[in-house]
Amino acid sequence: MAEKKKMKTTTKKTAPAKKKPSPRKKPPSKAVKTTPVSKVEKTKAMDLTNGSSGFYIVGMGASAGGLEAFEKFFQHVPKNPGVAFVLVPHLDPTHVSIMPDLLRKYSEMKVLAIKDGVTVEPNTVYVVPPNKDLGILNGTLQLIDPVAVRGKRLPIDFFFNSLAQDQRDKAVCVVLSGTGTDGTKGLKAIKDELGMAMVQDPDSAKYDGMPVSAVQTGLADYILPPEEMPEQLIKYTGYAGKKVTPGTPPVKEKISDALPKIFVLLRHQTGHDFSLYKKNTICRRIERRMNVHEIDKITHYIRYLQETPHELDILFKELLIGVTNFFRDPEAFEILKKALLKQFAEKPHGYAFRAWVPGCATGEEAYSVAILLRECMDELKKNFDVQIFGTDIDSLAIDTARAGIFPASIAEDVTETRLKRFFVKEEKYKVRKELREMLVFAPQSVIKDPPFTKLDLLCCRNMLIYMGAELQKKILPIFNYSLKPKGLLFLGSSETIGGFTDLFKAVDQKWKIYQSTPVPYGAAGVPVIPAMTRKYEAREIEAPKDLPKPLELNMPQIVEKTLLADYAPPCVIADQQGKILYLHGETGKYLAPASGRPRWNIFDMAREGLKLQLPAVFRKAISRKKSVMAEGLRIKFNGDSITINLTVKPMTESKSSEGLLMVVFEDVPTPKKTPSGKKRSGSKKPSEIQVEVLEQELQHTKENLQTTIEELETSNEELKSTNEELQSTNEELQSTNEEMETSKEELQSLNEELITVNSELDGKIEESTKSHDDMRNLMDSTDVATIFLDTELRIKGFTPTATRVVNVIQTDMGRPISHLSANLKDVNLAEDATEVLKTLAFKKTDLQTHEGHWYSMRIAPYRTINNVIDGVVITFVDVHDQKLAAEKISELKNYAQDIVDTVREPLLVLNQDLRVQSANGAFYNTFKVSPEKTEGELIYNLGNHQWDIPKLRELLEKILPEKNSFEDYEVEHTFPKIGRKKMRLNARKVVQKTEGIELILLAIEDKGR
Repeated sequence: MAEKKKMKTTTKKTAPAKKKPSPRKKPPSKAVKTTPVSKVEKTKAMDLTNGSSGFYIVGMGASAGGLEAFEKFFQHVPKNPGVAFVLVPHLDPTHVSIMPDLLRKYSEMKVLAIKDGVTVEPNTVYVVPPNKDLGILNGTLQLIDPVAVRGKRLPIDFFFNSLAQDQRDKAVCVVLSGTGTDGTKGLKAIKDELGMAMVQDPDSAKYDGMPVSAVQTGLADYILPPEEMPEQLIKYTGYAGKKVTPGTPPVKEKISDALPKIFVLLRHQTGHDFSLYKKNTICRRIERRMNVHEIDKITHYIRYLQETPHELDILFKELLIGVTNFFRDPEAFEILKKALLKQFAEKPHGYAFRAWVPGCATGEEAYSVAILLRECMDELKKNFDVQIFGTDIDSLAIDTARAGIFPASIAEDVTETRLKRFFVKEEKYKVRKELREMLVFAPQSVIKDPPFTKLDLLCCRNMLIYMGAELQKKILPIFNYSLKPKGLLFLGSSETIGGFTDLFKAVDQKWKIYQSTPVPYGAAGVPVIPAMTRKYEAREIEAPKDLPKPLELNMPQIVEKTLLADYAPPCVIADQQGKILYLHGETGKYLAPASGRPRWNIFDMAREGLKLQLPAVFRKAISRKKSVMAEGLRIKFNGDSITINLTVKPMTESKSSEGLLMVVFEDVPTPKKTPSGKKRSGSKKPSEIQVEVLEQELQHTKENLQTTIEELETSNEELKSTNEELQSTNEELQSTNEEMETSKEELQSLNEELITVNSELDGKIEESTKSHDDMRNLMDSTDVATIFLDTELRIKGFTPTATRVVNVIQTDMGRPISHLSANLKDVNLAEDATEVLKTLAFKKTDLQTHEGHWYSMRIAPYRTINNVIDGVVITFVDVHDQKLAAEKISELKNYAQDIVDTVREPLLVLNQDLRVQSANGAFYNTFKVSPEKTEGELIYNLGNHQWDIPKLRELLEKILPEKNSFEDYEVEHTFPKIGRKKMRLNARKVVQKTEGIELILLAIEDKGR
């Protein structure tokens, strides 16, 4: 609005104590109270069960650095928040996004990649796929193929606009980290539909371009770090989602009824009057503050304003709307620079150049003007005494402007050459002293404070658009008064001079650069406002310092030559603005000093009767460029009326007199009365004379009226033509602005997509790195020699232990395995690997090195995650100790068997199932059985069950389990082939602890028949 072009937020949570406060932060609003998530979860269900208006849909936009912000946000969202989340990050259209997989680690809700036509459900997170624009219709998500080329798309704005139109007051937008401005326009659409807007605190954003742009709109309800957003979001949905009572009048109507009371409170608190500002804008701001504080009645909000002066300060900040940055609309500044160069070329060295930047906010535009002026002086190699006044009604913004310190982000708007020339790079950019000394910053209001005067340049951009028509009509004449003749007025791209075409002449219609046109104010005098009158009427009583200097030409000769040629009456030489330069003769009958401050202006000094006609005759003479006469003018002098003829003639005698006019006053004699009241012969009656005078005045009035009508018709035609040109210019400007904005953000968009992809890949790489580390540690801990070969049997990788088996070093990467020598006997690795690639079957064998060390070699196909064969893997497991142990065991077994075989008595070795493990030769010879029919058989089944002896069963199944051994048990049995035998049995259980096997040694002593 008025004179504020950069604004921070409505409500911001208090930062942690350890964090240094940013100069951009506003004090936390006392009305905003936070609720722990645990409590919000309990109240959230109440909103969902009232069945009045469904659930909220939260659109979340992010670009560069957005993945980190998403993770922090969803770490603090409960499992059932009662709202749906739709994520629209900037994604590379050619890259498959893995964002849903990454976010599932941080959210307890369902995280889904959006499919066309899916219906939005609460407690779900939806992520847009790459190369798709996203819309929403009746609660269903629609995927749309983008028309705009890569880099010119604004997918976040597109979805926010769609969300606003579809969900209206149930729409919520969240703008997170990113570069550029995507999301700003969509945020405005959300707010226009009474939705809610949250923006990441720029201080917490990895890239603050998008958050800063969104904050500068002045529409953000909450500015918080991502981790604090969920709590406030659920609290808001719990309040704002309540059903509105049917039949309740719109809030805006209530607000408009109460605006005068709010204006009174604001004026009392701040001293500034907003009553002439645009009402719709003010109503929206007030309504937003009411929603933030959960106030549903305007009367309650007025009471809150009365009880909380701090809220009045915040509302005051809310009404100061605007966006500012260095060299906004660069093309406009280039056109301004050309106009300034032309103006500077006419000025002498040391000229005092004065400029005024009202509504300068934090000073970016004022410093931009200073840079431009400095560059103009450098190009012309002239040095002027430049003084620039930067004013604003926001004292905090003025303090920032005075400091002259700006963030590093200004590099986006200021060229590298200008940054080096006019700024000092520290942590931020600081304005150099030579530039800072050109500016004076001060709090000032163009509405109530006197303006700066004698200006060569007045830069007022995007301030008038927030003012009502009545206020604009007051301010533009003041701007004309403040400027010197031909001084430049630089307005914003959406502003215009309106109907004041007589005050300003267009220098560039497209970029709204105008030149002051001096216009005689006539009886109206200089345009003033009450504050100006109060300030100046008692102060400026001394003679003005800028009284016109004598003409630097031979004025007497020019006057005498003209007068001798045509006239000899009194006359005045004046310029086209009415400034008196030379007087000739007795002009006191026609001109008189006006009361108040002395003004050497013929229009101000004209006597009654001449004051109204003189400006019209002046304009005719200037436009026609020839002499114009007005006859029979009656003016008052010394209490009587005299009749004169007035002639205004342009002076063209020499170049030095061009633009000057001669005003000649000629008395018209009136008839005299005869003595004693007698009439002279042939004289007219007084009544006849009076009629003639009246007829002359009437005729003169008719002529003036006709002239005025003609001028009005001409002005109307010119105005109509100007309006048509203005409309055409506005359309061209709008188209040009869109093209420029799209071109500006094209590179940003490409960069954002790359950063988003990099963020996803960083997460994937981190996982892969961890998995790689785990795998490497696993392989190192197992001490397994491994070699990886590609499909052409070239080495892709190997573990350090592989060097013990194959003579391979790091420089052998990429070499065929056949080029290397293996420290193995009787093996051809290349042939074995080729066989595995052909058959895709594993191959395993035990090998021995030339030093006699044993390894178990295993060759297997190398399969990717997509089940594609991409080579082979050869592993060598060290089995040397196992081989030695096996050989030793074999030797021990042979040794034991040799001992058993040397025993002269029959001996059996049984397992725990009473099956024969082995027997000695004495057993086979004594009982006439063979090893083939003995080993592995149940003892009771040997030789046609000849050992199925009840006594033996009792010994083996009852006595041996209890005592683990028995000795000298005599058994007598008749065997089919050898007859009756008397035997003495000895048995003992033997346990093999390593293998967990129990064996029974059964010795049979033959006692004869």
